[in-house]
Amino acid sequence: MSDQNTALITIYAVNPYKGSEDGTGWNILMETARHQKVIAITRVNNQPEIDRYFAENECEFADNIQFEYFDLPYYLRFWKKKSRGALLYFYLWQIGLIFFIKSRKFQFDIAHHLNFHSDWMPSFLWVFGKPFVWGPIGHHESIPKDFVMKTGGTPAYLLDRLKWNTKKIFWNLDPFLKMTKWKASKILCINSSVAKVLSIPKDKEVLLPAIATQEPSNVKKNTSEFQLLSIGRFVHLKGFDLTLESFAKFYFKQEENERSNLKLILIGKGPLKSDLEKKTAELNINNAVTFIDWIERKDLDQYFANASIFLFPSHEGAGMVVPEALSFGVPIVCLDNIGPGESIDEYSGIKVRNLNREDTIAQLSIALCKLYGNESFRQGLSSGALNRFQDRFRWSQKGKIISNIYSQLRPQVEQEESVLELS
Repeated sequence: MSDQNTALITIYAVNPYKGSEDGTGWNILMETARHQKVIAITRVNNQPEIDRYFAENECEFADNIQFEYFDLPYYLRFWKKKSRGALLYFYLWQIGLIFFIKSRKFQFDIAHHLNFHSDWMPSFLWVFGKPFVWGPIGHHESIPKDFVMKTGGTPAYLLDRLKWNTKKIFWNLDPFLKMTKWKASKILCINSSVAKVLSIPKDKEVLLPAIATQEPSNVKKNTSEFQLLSIGRFVHLKGFDLTLESFAKFYFKQEENERSNLKLILIGKGPLKSDLEKKTAELNINNAVTFIDWIERKDLDQYFANASIFLFPSHEGAGMVVPEALSFGVPIVCLDNIGPGESIDEYSGIKVRNLNREDTIAQLSIALCKLYGNESFRQGLSSGALNRFQDRFRWSQKGKIISNIYSQLRPQVEQEESVLELS
């Protein structure tokens, strides 16, 4: 028996130079590899960026990672174009992956399905009969009706409900998803809703938010303005309409001579950008709002350093930008939901109950007024934000938690090895 577990990790989306799911996959993988041997299997199109990273960077534990690359034959993927068809291809990719693993005869102790993070898509790694870790997995909740109808009308509402009902069909009817849950030794859940929708037994559930960030660079604030910052894709899920309307209420509550010092910066891109720019003009806050196209993560540091508040009324189930703001000591104002709402506490920001749309906007603006008018309160939340980051949202913590889970499964590995030796 070896003294160290070897984990076979399937990781569909992984890229050291991207954020979101790709960046999450990369960082969790690298931190996990600090503690044990890893066979990481991903798509062929991820290889150039992975090779580039190791060519440009020293990695003290590089020998712990064995990258393998697999894709389905062209005739099973010619129809996939970027995000179009991605989930269907992911489903088929996982089935093909089983035959790839069998053909290569990899030797491993633990199987770990790392991403996609969707809790309504199954994994098939349980077929190998090894201790099996699933996740982190999670989902976005449906957007409240009056919120999405206001900004997108009936088409956006129907699309959101189609997505939500598709998840419910998989949760309730997909036999492979039920097998995944049943066979998993541990299930890593990004928020509290996962265990509820999947009815996960307590002994399998591990609450592990997938979001985290690195220690921030040493960037100093270089403005005296009171800046609000919001970052993300301009889609209905992110709630940028709430951002603009709550800022406008806050803005016009202040004395006219103070307004020139108030700024809202929106960084991102997406299909709703022109609608948001139009709404900015309708709200008469053009002079106070700046739109910036999506930029590299390293270039965001100065914006985080200058921010007084991070305003993020998103409906999503996670939110990578939240720990990034916390790492710079920026207080968060968000909705009290399973995503950003579970990422902060009363010491690091203000959560607003997701009531009807107008009340939510009013409560968000009240929170902004409270933070603007009480500097000592804001500074207290700034300290709390830094503490929250240190306690919960460093990548190194994710690796240690997963390593501990592997260690807990060690007796199961040894028992299986003993049975094999006796046979």
